[in-house]
Amino acid sequence: MKKGLIALIVLAVLAFGLYQWAVGFNNTAVKYEANAKTAWSNVESSYQRRNDLIGNLVKTVQGAADFERGTLKDVIEARAKASSTNIDANNLTAENMAAFQQAQTGLTGALSKLMVVVERYPELKANQNFLDLQSQLEGTENRINVARDRFNEEVNIYDIHTTKFPGKILAGWFGFKEMARYKANPGSENAPDVDFDFE
Repeated sequence: MKKGLIALIVLAVLAFGLYQWAVGFNNTAVKYEANAKTAWSNVESSYQRRNDLIGNLVKTVQGAADFERGTLKDVIEARAKASSTNIDANNLTAENMAAFQQAQTGLTGALSKLMVVVERYPELKANQNFLDLQSQLEGTENRINVARDRFNEEVNIYDIHTTKFPGKILAGWFGFKEMARYKANPGSENAPDVDFDFE
């Protein structure tokens, strides 16, 4: 009778310990996942700021007489595509991340061409509003890089927590899946220079 009671108490303690461990794992995974999703929202917010600045830049450039309309049209179309390509934070798959990145890269390329064309328009290069927008755009590119790095750091924390053994077993039971990281485009080590100093 006494041995049976001791065995029952030991089993109850073990069961409670396993329950506490599972709850702790789940709550920590939820926190890390939420942090990664918030970091992704900050990435999108930084890109949205860039899109807004580019919209203002386009309006300023449109005011220049005889500005090359084809180049401007490319920027407007790339901006529209980049603005419409968003990812739900609950669906951060590698495919969705690649589509988002492709749209943003298209806008970066169109913007680079625009800046090359601006070189031929001294009145634009001397326009204070244009110069202010260039400066803000350069700062926003830096913000984007920082936001992407922070997102990858948060995803790394989440992924380590949910893929290490024995947590990986619980992750499967609770439905936690590995998150995609923001990856650089192939050849991005040779990315266009975003230096807007036209002196």
